[in-house]
Amino acid sequence: MRLSIWIAILVWLLSLVAALYTGRDLLYNTFYLITLSIIGSWFWTRQNIRGLEIHRRVRTPRSQVGKYVEESFEVINLGWLSKLWVEVRDESDLPGHKASRVLVALKPKRPRYWTVRTPCIQRGRYRLGPVSLRSGDPLGIFEATKRVPGEHSVLVYPPTYDIPGFQLPPGRMPGGKIARFRTHYLTTNVASVRDYAPGDSFNRIHWPSTARTGRLIVKEFELDPTSDVWILLDLDESWHVAQPWDIPDVTKLLTPTHHAYRKQGPALAPATIEYAAAAAASIARRYLAERRAVGLITYAPRRQMLQLERGHRQFTKILETLTVINPTQSLSLDRILTAEGHFMDRNATVVVITPSTDNAWVEALREYRRRGVNATVVLVAASTFGPVPSYRPILAELWASQIPVYVLRRGESISTALSHMAPPE
Repeated sequence: MRLSIWIAILVWLLSLVAALYTGRDLLYNTFYLITLSIIGSWFWTRQNIRGLEIHRRVRTPRSQVGKYVEESFEVINLGWLSKLWVEVRDESDLPGHKASRVLVALKPKRPRYWTVRTPCIQRGRYRLGPVSLRSGDPLGIFEATKRVPGEHSVLVYPPTYDIPGFQLPPGRMPGGKIARFRTHYLTTNVASVRDYAPGDSFNRIHWPSTARTGRLIVKEFELDPTSDVWILLDLDESWHVAQPWDIPDVTKLLTPTHHAYRKQGPALAPATIEYAAAAAASIARRYLAERRAVGLITYAPRRQMLQLERGHRQFTKILETLTVINPTQSLSLDRILTAEGHFMDRNATVVVITPSTDNAWVEALREYRRRGVNATVVLVAASTFGPVPSYRPILAELWASQIPVYVLRRGESISTALSHMAPPE
């Protein structure tokens, strides 16, 4: 029970004792006034919390680190009396999401609206809601709370960066494997022509054949001859490092003068998994934009595989997977590479993203090379995140094995790090 209620009860008892002890009319009137005030305050509080309706709508159920989540609120007083004050208390767990409000003089049938725009600073799946409504009487004696059920889920994807300098090793055969099937993409490889079908784009029409036959003829295309890209993300928690992070004040990120947030992109949390996820998302975007087939393999702790596909839909699936994964106790990287080797052929390139400094997985990549499977490594320098063994010996081992490697260090721009191959140290 709140302290104010105990104080009100104490004052009420003292006024009653004083009136009975002295018998004065003034003290009896004071007792009656205090009694009516307490009863009236209780009824006022109950009335103030009733007849309230709140609606919330998430405008961006999916966002990305560096972008925003927008949510709109509407509170309606369905009663016939004005509400003195109502506090809307939001219980979301999205970092920096400040949707709570105190509404004053809420008139009947006059809805109040507001919009909350929150910068996304860390990937993950978050909960928006529920909401609690709190109100009280003018004397501050009583308070009433009404919990409004209803939750919404929002996904914050990892950030992506432009990595124009990131290069995969050339395939054993020029251009890799040609995909011998129809595609809705317009490519430089025309396979054949056929009759027009409803839904075909007009820019696919082959006008010389149309003029010769007297009916609409369209071109069929083949996918460009490129190698497939497998992204293998190591989630063995024994190698990942995370440091405490002071979440930045998101209110500063909403100001137009905060140029660093707009130009340089968001700062990543000091954790190897955040850098690894951002690197995987950036690489996937780069090669999917080139219309190459990209797949993703992780163990978290069970095996998760996104089969090779092209297009924006595949990019969305990769982002959704990278949003919710976290380091777990799983197989070591060398065992994963050995287990997944039968999926890789000579026309595939494997991009391994790992903070591991165990030499065993380098030997597994050497075996890949002997079989004609190309490999590139993105080495997350865990020793720059915390007190763990240095990454330099494994970097030297990769260079000695002639395996291309890029290094991600804490605080370094991912765009810069993935655009320049790491030199031997």
